Amino acid sequence: MIRKIVFLLTVIATLMASAQDRLDFKQLKGEIDLMVVSDIGRNGYYDQKPIASLMGSIAEQASPDAVLALGDTHHYMGVQSVDDPLWLTNYELIYSHPELQVKWYPLLGNHEYRGSTQAVLDYSGKSRRWEMPARYYSKTFKGGDATLRVIFLDTPALIDKYHKAGDYPDAEQQDIDAQLRWLDKELAEAKENWTIVVGHHPIYAYTDKEDAERADMQKRVDAILRRHKVDMYICGHIHNFQHIRMPKSNIDYIVNTSGSLSRPVKETDGTLFCSGESGISYLSASKDSISLNMIDKQGNILHTVTRFK
Repeated sequence: MIRKIVFLLTVIATLMASAQDRLDFKQLKGEIDLMVVSDIGRNGYYDQKPIASLMGSIAEQASPDAVLALGDTHHYMGVQSVDDPLWLTNYELIYSHPELQVKWYPLLGNHEYRGSTQAVLDYSGKSRRWEMPARYYSKTFKGGDATLRVIFLDTPALIDKYHKAGDYPDAEQQDIDAQLRWLDKELAEAKENWTIVVGHHPIYAYTDKEDAERADMQKRVDAILRRHKVDMYICGHIHNFQHIRMPKSNIDYIVNTSGSLSRPVKETDGTLFCSGESGISYLSASKDSISLNMIDKQGNILHTVTRFK
């Protein structure tokens, strides 16, 4: 009897592995290719390791140019230095696949602000792939005839509650108005085919988190994005997939799910799609179109956001 059970389990495992091998991630390939992850840092627990393995499989076929890491790489208390062991257990030893040794462009989440945010920036001087030149910055990607500007925001610094709470001392030192002036200037100067803004916190989303977080983002950031006709705003923080469109706005507001531990979700104002699955997103762009694919931990494409010129 035991032999029969072992045999059946072996067959099932083989079939599952074969199914994974048959997933065609080459279809994701564009002229510019970016993998999007957020809320990943759980020391390898929950779904972090399987999703990291999936990322490697996707990268083998689609060859992303870079990975965008949208905050909370380190739960729960951030890191204390560039030598903090969490860099190994949350990041280096998890995302070790050879095809994931591309540039990673990160930003700060609220959990990074519980530790030393300066250490997160300084890790760029230690890692060959961690590229974080400042708390907020801009990066232009080029491929074929396509150009894409990604603007990285420091959203905890834009939300009042992080300035007031004693648990986030680095946030209290940040200048809200200076970052907003910089954002306005960057968007005014953007001439690329596509412009995307990324941050950790949502502007619109279903969540049980404090309404004040989104109110501050709407008041301070959304008007600037609408004025400059940004294509997408992509964030994390909520640990599920959401695609939202709001009245009088042509922006696709996207919440990327957690790469380790997801949360339930339901529809809210403007919801076009939502899912409580964990996973990642994959962004591909050409001169005439841009697509963001929401991919669950099994490698299924759950939803695609596509825009055309």
